[in-house]
Amino acid sequence: MEKNELKPASVFHYFEEICKVPRPSKKEEKIIAFLKAFGEEHHLETLTDKVGNILIKKPATPGFENRKTVVLQSHIDMVCEKNSDVKHDFLTDPIETYIDGEWLKARGTTLGADNGIGVATELAILADNNIKHGPLECLFTVDEETGLTGAFALKTGFLSGEILLNLDSEDEGELFIGCAGGIDSVAEFSYKEIDVPTGYFFSKVQVKGLKGGHSGGDIHLGLGNANKILNRFLSEAFKKYDLYLCEIEGGNLRNAIAREAHAVIAIPEEQKHEIRADLNIFAAAVQAEYAVVDPDLKLIMESETTHPKAIDKDTTKRLFQTIYASPHGVFAMSQDIPGLVETSTNLASVKMKPNHIIRIETSQRSSTASSKEDIANMVRTVFEMGGAQVSFGDGYPGWKPNPHSEILEIATASYKRLFGTEAQVKAIHAGLECGLFLDKYPSLDMVSFGPTLRGVHSPDERMLIPTVDKFWKHLLDILENIPEKK
Repeated sequence: MEKNELKPASVFHYFEEICKVPRPSKKEEKIIAFLKAFGEEHHLETLTDKVGNILIKKPATPGFENRKTVVLQSHIDMVCEKNSDVKHDFLTDPIETYIDGEWLKARGTTLGADNGIGVATELAILADNNIKHGPLECLFTVDEETGLTGAFALKTGFLSGEILLNLDSEDEGELFIGCAGGIDSVAEFSYKEIDVPTGYFFSKVQVKGLKGGHSGGDIHLGLGNANKILNRFLSEAFKKYDLYLCEIEGGNLRNAIAREAHAVIAIPEEQKHEIRADLNIFAAAVQAEYAVVDPDLKLIMESETTHPKAIDKDTTKRLFQTIYASPHGVFAMSQDIPGLVETSTNLASVKMKPNHIIRIETSQRSSTASSKEDIANMVRTVFEMGGAQVSFGDGYPGWKPNPHSEILEIATASYKRLFGTEAQVKAIHAGLECGLFLDKYPSLDMVSFGPTLRGVHSPDERMLIPTVDKFWKHLLDILENIPEKK
């Protein structure tokens, strides 16, 4: 299959166009300019609010003027993850896409189909005057991935639609009517620098090859967390050897499961062969544990140049113990919806910061507000017991399912009519902006859907090409069957 054979051609055309435009979270200036220029080029009313959210309005096609106004919504930022051996600047370089069988992928980076495919779909609809629809408002929000800034800042009165179709889901044939709420927790350890004695061997220990993934949509898969695996080895080595921790870093974004981590350590020169043997034994054991879900896991130890300074021993001990004790993964399953994760937590990143600070970032999710607070307090308690200072982000609300939604009935009937099978109606553990939209517009009737994506928030992100055409046909049929205003 060649790129010029992809269907629907207009959607894939616009997807390739936005892959050329840098759009990291909080740095969306170029994609905002692109969208404004698009609106002007097509002579469509285009509005921008103070934080950068874009609203492009399109009048109804003839005969559909009295239909309810529909808001199509996608976020314009993308998670910028790459493998450590890949040279790519997300602020300047385009995403390089390629076809692998039935999948569209990117070379060594995230693809940005989350949520670029939603953006491309909206642009394709806005550009095509042959599609039947009532009044449309296409909302493009900023910074969904790292703070939901756009959704938080959305003002009442910016939208006038009664129905909102969120195009940010990742399983074709599934209609989502609810999502978890979330909160971020940050722990900071202060440390003192100490000298490493002479006669010590320095090495770099790395955890690599993990799949990573979305801390909401993939948390139930039991994937390896590089921070937890590295810390597990370091904790045992710290008990056995006179170990100095000179450097530690792992993971990246709070909503991504950590794929890679490394530490620089020092131990007495005469014990360097012994610790290498320990690592080999540990690696074999952990690789066996994750053989099914993360078969490419690697643990590597390499000689490292001398680091004269290290983290003081007391902080090192407390850091190792706290990371070991900190929960990660599924905490509780839903009692209402079979198979749905209710509550989880992600030990996302460990970073050394200026002024002798080690920062650990985590995120908690739950479809129950009290459980979200409970798991966040559990994480806080663990880190405070370890002597860290803990702070919380603002958090965001969940989206309570409405199984009697009018747009849900339209979407399910459409899917059955088009494809001869029932769409699955679900709630999702990942966060969506819909909960925040309901805060501002409590009468909105909403559903979320999209084509099939896998490996989102990681360089393994990929999009199943045939599902894009099904998603497109489904969306157009829904738009054609929107009811009239009452």
